[in-house]
Amino acid sequence: MDNKSKKLLFDILTSINNIEVYIGTKKIFEEYDNNPMLQDAVERNIEIIGEAMNKLLNIEPDINISNTRRIVDARNKIIHGYDEIENVQIWNIIINHLPTLKQEVEQYLKD
Repeated sequence: MDNKSKKLLFDILTSINNIEVYIGTKKIFEEYDNNPMLQDAVERNIEIIGEAMNKLLNIEPDINISNTRRIVDARNKIIHGYDEIENVQIWNIIINHLPTLKQEVEQYLKD
């Protein structure tokens, strides 16, 4: 894996870590749902994750990371369909998908 790919993986990991810090260890949906600034911060980091993943797929099309296309699609939906995004959809990404993505990215960065 070249340095550009590693840099993109690092960007993904940094954004995941940012989201984890922003939402805290309690992970309470109501706190997220009632905080527009937190929503903006999380969505921005999901956009970064999706853009970095898109660039990574152009370099490493066979990378073994789960749901790569869905990650890029989530970024596109936030940017282009911003008026259709519901907080519960973003929360689902945070709770159900980011932990797996984090583990997979960390594994690539170890190798």
